Amino acid sequence: MTTLAESFLADLDDLDDASDREQDEQQQDDDDADEMVVDDIDNLNYDSLEAVAHLRASDRYREIMQRVKDALEGKEENNRVWTGPSEEDPTYRLLVDCNQLAVDIDNEIGIIHNFMRDKYRLKFPELESLVHHPIDYARVVQAIGNEMDLTMVNLDDVLPQATIMVVSVTASTTSGQPLSSDILQKVLDAASIALQLDEDKSLILQLVQQKMHKIAPNLSTAVGTEVAARLMGVAGGLINLSKMPACNVQVLGAKQKTLAGFSTATAQPHQGFIFNSDVIQQTPPGLRGKASRMVGAKCTLLARMDAYGQDPSGLAGEAMKAEMKKKVDKWQEPAPAKQHKVLPVPDMEPKKRRGGRRFRKMKERYGLTDMRKAANRSADKPNRVNGTS
Repeated sequence: MTTLAESFLADLDDLDDASDREQDEQQQDDDDADEMVVDDIDNLNYDSLEAVAHLRASDRYREIMQRVKDALEGKEENNRVWTGPSEEDPTYRLLVDCNQLAVDIDNEIGIIHNFMRDKYRLKFPELESLVHHPIDYARVVQAIGNEMDLTMVNLDDVLPQATIMVVSVTASTTSGQPLSSDILQKVLDAASIALQLDEDKSLILQLVQQKMHKIAPNLSTAVGTEVAARLMGVAGGLINLSKMPACNVQVLGAKQKTLAGFSTATAQPHQGFIFNSDVIQQTPPGLRGKASRMVGAKCTLLARMDAYGQDPSGLAGEAMKAEMKKKVDKWQEPAPAKQHKVLPVPDMEPKKRRGGRRFRKMKERYGLTDMRKAANRSADKPNRVNGTS
């Protein structure tokens, strides 16, 4: 028969064995996962553009772009009136898809830009520090190609004159070498894809600007069609945007900036999509934070009006935009001058004393007593108090 202590020790040994088995199984799972990740990384081919950028090859991209082109050409029915919920409107759903696709196109252009920089760095390593915009970089790469003498290349339609001069001088002293035909063809193909994506994005923005006045007339009138479309796309639709608080609408689209080593005194946080609206851009920098909070609150109100179709004419948006501009002008007005009060004319008349019971009590309290009156009398005068002479 085992004692209590022996049974307790046996239970502890069983727990230790179970925990050891669980740790071994977890370690085995982690090792398998690491092997799978390493295999996936090894299978990626970074020398091929199709391995890192595959948006144009997707069915979703082709379908949405075809619908966009049909809408711009007028093949869709634009005169019919939708009587159901706004989120079920085909035009509304197309705009939401377009906004999401525009964000994907921006990300894809960034990936292609990195691919071009990595490959073209062998030919012109200084170009990426001189031309920062991805589309301009793609145009310059297409124009230069494998040419070493930039005086033979015409960049007037691609870059400003000052930038062309800097690029030409830098290219004359660069340490790069001509690319092989295979690498050059990959870079040129990447530049063509980037430019095609930019053209498709311009078509999407053109359609959005045409249709936003129908979906959200008040919001589009107040902050602009492009800003309204971006807000609606990030929020996930007009209904979701109308449910968001104003403080969240203000920071939609804001990107966190890396300020390592720089001063944060001039940093302006919470710069979302609404910072591109006309009201905030026309506001002095010192008042833009205050104006962004005001515009965010108005956007929430206008989104609620548009979501439930309260004012399809857009007059409420125009009135709120005029009200916001009026408030901004009011903030910029100088403070009123301080009014100096004129001193009153001195009163030369004797001040009136107040009578009554309180005044009599005060006289009794501060008046002379009989003892003091007797002491004040002179000694040579006859003493009339006792009736003697």
